[in-house]
Amino acid sequence: MEIFISLSLVVATFLFMEFVAWFTHKYIMHGFLWVLHKDHHQKEHGFFEKNDVFFIIFAIPSITLFALGAEYTSYVLFSIGLGILVYGIAYFLVHEVFIHKRLKWFKSTNSRYLSVLRKAHYSHHKHLGKEDGESFGMLIVNSKYFK
Repeated sequence: MEIFISLSLVVATFLFMEFVAWFTHKYIMHGFLWVLHKDHHQKEHGFFEKNDVFFIIFAIPSITLFALGAEYTSYVLFSIGLGILVYGIAYFLVHEVFIHKRLKWFKSTNSRYLSVLRKAHYSHHKHLGKEDGESFGMLIVNSKYFK
C-alpha cells in the first residue's frame, strides 16, 4: 500500500509543480524577481544566466523534503521531494535542452506536442520585457498553439 501511495504522491506532486512553475513564472519571475529572470529574455546571453539561480531555488524544497523524509522515515515527505525532483528533471530536459538548445542533445522532433511546446515558449519570448507575457507554463499550453 505504501508503494501505491508513494507513486501517487510523486505523480500528484509532479502535476502540481506545473501549476507552481506557471504561478512562479508569471508572478515572481515576471514580478519582483525579474532582476534574475530578465537575462533569460535577452536576445544575447552567455551559457549561464542569472535565471539559472531558479534551479537552486526550486531544488531547496526537494532537498529539504528528502532530508526530512529520511530523518523521520516519512515516505510521504520523501515522495513529495521526489515528485519535485522529477519535475525539475523534466523542466531541465524540456526547457533548457529541447526548447532553448543549451545542450545539443536533440536535433529535431516529429512530435506535434513537443513542437507546440516550443512554439508556445517562443511566443512567450517574443516579449522582451516583464509585461504583456503569455504562455507561462511548461508542459500545459493553450489550445490555440495546436492550430
